[in-house]
Amino acid sequence: MLAAVMAVVLSGCQSAPVEDAPQAAGPPDFSGVWTWFSTGPGRADPAASWPRDPPFTPEAREKVAAYRALVTPTGDTPGGHCVGTGMPGSMLGSGGYPMEIIQRPEQITIIYEAHTEIRRIYIGGPKVDPADQVPSRNGYSTGRWEGDTLVVETAFLKEQVDQAAAHSEEATIVERYRLGTSEKGEKLLTAELTLTDPRFYTQPVTVTKRWRALENGRMMLYECSEPEWEDHLESLRQKSNQKSNQESKEPAK
Repeated sequence: MLAAVMAVVLSGCQSAPVEDAPQAAGPPDFSGVWTWFSTGPGRADPAASWPRDPPFTPEAREKVAAYRALVTPTGDTPGGHCVGTGMPGSMLGSGGYPMEIIQRPEQITIIYEAHTEIRRIYIGGPKVDPADQVPSRNGYSTGRWEGDTLVVETAFLKEQVDQAAAHSEEATIVERYRLGTSEKGEKLLTAELTLTDPRFYTQPVTVTKRWRALENGRMMLYECSEPEWEDHLESLRQKSNQKSNQESKEPAK
């Protein structure tokens, strides 16, 4: 009897279950396929245009002029030779093609369909010794969250005069990405980009690019060099056929 009474008393003294504390909201998710935002049919977003007459230094003007004098007669472009644009052109232009973002807490990967250019944005990782960096067309990017805004800093870029946003190897780029909604209710990703380059520019240049979410979108394969490879195979076939025809016409010994 005493045991039963104690059981009742103890059960009545049990504390109420503790509810889980509310979890802090994480950063927004940029994952998905994004296409160009336009202001109307066939009209590109004017905010994404690089200045036609950027504030170049004399050195930059001389180098860009020399490059254009070299390639203008032939019409050559990096893309025509299966070379990606590089930053900042890959983000601002990308040939009108879409991009895909794959987001993880420690890294955000951006894939531009044009030339399958890939950028990796490292978040919260250890700093990399500059001596271990190899300058490239897209550089090395690190990111951090400031509230709902992703801030990306890119450095270790190669000097490039073969894109509209020409720059030296001293250029640095800061991008600020945030989600929003268009007047039509479309999901938008806005990126404000500022390029600073004391060798090529007399002042920083800032432009804004907007991307529209492509619901259920998917990236297409961009194999720039495949047509060249097919042409090469066809050339080999023709040479082989010519050799066979020549051998068949030779008199038997």
